[in-house]
Amino acid sequence: MQPAEGGLTPLTDEEEHRARAVLFSDLGNVIAERGWVRFPAYSPEERRRLVDVAHRLSAHWGQQVFVEAEDQCAMKLHLAGHGS
Repeated sequence: MQPAEGGLTPLTDEEEHRARAVLFSDLGNVIAERGWVRFPAYSPEERRRLVDVAHRLSAHWGQQVFVEAEDQCAMKLHLAGHGS
């Protein structure tokens, strides 16, 4: 089955795992450095992925990483004191 022209192709389980691992590392480094990061999220799948990464970072660091939608295209992950 082929996706519609210009449509998104779902990631395989392995690709999803790698994508989340990269986001965990890259976004985690930025949050550790400045306390927050803004990242694009255009689809519900991308938003769910960022929420999962925030939960994993919270568990890893032992402090909550908050997630909030900034608009229809971006989400912000931040530590306490670095929110809106």
